[in-house]
Amino acid sequence: MLQELSIQNLAVISGAEIPLGTGLNVFTGETGAGKSILIHGIQAVLGQRVYKDIVRSGCKKASVTARFSPLGEETKKVLAEHGISCEDDEIFLTREISADGGSTGRLNGKAVPVALLRELGETLVNIHGQHDNQILLRAERHLEVLDHFGEDDTLLREYQSEFAALQKTARELGALRKTEEQKMLRLRELQAILTEIGELDPQPQEDVQLEEKYRAAVTAQATGEQADQICEMLTDGTENISDSLANACVRLHEMARSLPEVQTLAKRLEAVNIELRDIADELAAYGGGGLSPAEFQQLSDRRNQVNTLAVKYHTDADGLRELFEQSAKEVELIENSSDRLRMLTEEKQSRLHRVTELARKLSAHRKVLAAQFSARVGEELAYLDMPRVQLSVAFTQGKLTPTGMDHAEFLISANAGEPPKPIAQIASGGELSRMMLALKAVIAKRDAIPTLIFDEIDTGVSGRAAQKIGYKLRALGSHHQVLCVTHLSQLAVQAQHHLLIEKHSDEASTETMVTVLDEGGRIAEIARIMGGANPSALMLETAAEALKESQSERGLL
Repeated sequence: MLQELSIQNLAVISGAEIPLGTGLNVFTGETGAGKSILIHGIQAVLGQRVYKDIVRSGCKKASVTARFSPLGEETKKVLAEHGISCEDDEIFLTREISADGGSTGRLNGKAVPVALLRELGETLVNIHGQHDNQILLRAERHLEVLDHFGEDDTLLREYQSEFAALQKTARELGALRKTEEQKMLRLRELQAILTEIGELDPQPQEDVQLEEKYRAAVTAQATGEQADQICEMLTDGTENISDSLANACVRLHEMARSLPEVQTLAKRLEAVNIELRDIADELAAYGGGGLSPAEFQQLSDRRNQVNTLAVKYHTDADGLRELFEQSAKEVELIENSSDRLRMLTEEKQSRLHRVTELARKLSAHRKVLAAQFSARVGEELAYLDMPRVQLSVAFTQGKLTPTGMDHAEFLISANAGEPPKPIAQIASGGELSRMMLALKAVIAKRDAIPTLIFDEIDTGVSGRAAQKIGYKLRALGSHHQVLCVTHLSQLAVQAQHHLLIEKHSDEASTETMVTVLDEGGRIAEIARIMGGANPSALMLETAAEALKESQSERGLL
């Protein structure tokens, strides 16, 4: 709750330290004393919009600091989300407004975005005035109020759990579908790779081995051709050397008949011919010893195929084998993802059916709650002297959301026979505050926001109606800290804490001061509210009696 408010140089307030207590705190003072400035200060520290003219004339800046303790779970959750610890179970929020229009937010003395003050403020304080009844005026908050009214939120929590699971499945399914087209293109690429490499079936180091075999075959082919040519020159053909030498030997032997010394030459020539034939025979071993043309062509074709595919994929034979294995694994993953796609599609349909059924049950439950809620609020409004005002809840259904398929809006009928209309079109500021008081009275025990501020709640009421409002505010104070700006004594006497807002002026300046009243001060102020300035002794006695009576009703005496 709000323990203390410190204001410096805010409009007509030069400086004020305002302690606040549990239960009902009321602020009273003469018209124009600056009660609205107090509300503006609280709005500022809660991150609401401020203007530079709120800075006290002649000052460079204004500041408002609020100390909150103890802290509720929602506040602690926001702090945790921003990585802020709260070991002492209290925080200090500060808003500094410069005369040039800029502003700064601080949390426990450290600069923070004003947006964080606003986020924390939504968990700390509700301000209910002519322009601040957000819950009543914003239809999107009405369903939340209705759900708070229900004492058992099991169905809502079950729905939200199932809806969250549906969202998770839908997100995963959407991600898979988004990449499905790219996956199909990739699958075609992979299948082409598998076909090419699979048909080739490259073996380990095959490109190296093929190159070695090819080079050896080319060398063998060239050597064989040369050997064959030499053999042909030596032994083949019509005019081969060997036959010529044999003929020469014959003729030399014929010559030896007449010239015996030639016989030696004939024998030497025969020896040369024999050596020549040996050489030809040995050369023949080099000819025709390589691959056959068909075998060589097969080797060459295989070498070209392996090398072409290796160049295409910028690798070698071993790399082709590795690419084949990787591609096969990727194809399996893609095919499995398609199975996952089918599975998620089925899962989404199943979850959607479950969530839809829960949403229908939730809608039926809310309609029952709405009837009870309208009746309870109607009783509270009647008690607050608004008997002709009837509240109803209008439901429309749309798509599934984290809160169900329902859209709810509070409608009011100001008089019997009049059709119900949206609250913002009918209610005045004072009526809104009383309606909010009625609503808070109905959901007080389940409302997690610790501090409630009511401004203009007594507009247009007096007498018994004002007394009833005072009773309700006091009762609401048993569940919340309540701050109320009022000009009615019936409200002021019900407070546990009474603060007086006074304006003092001289020729140089005007200043507003906030004072915590003791019992004597309260009697004097209540008497002033009842009868105006300079109250009579009788009025003071009446004020004392009214205060005593309210304290007795609270069990304080």
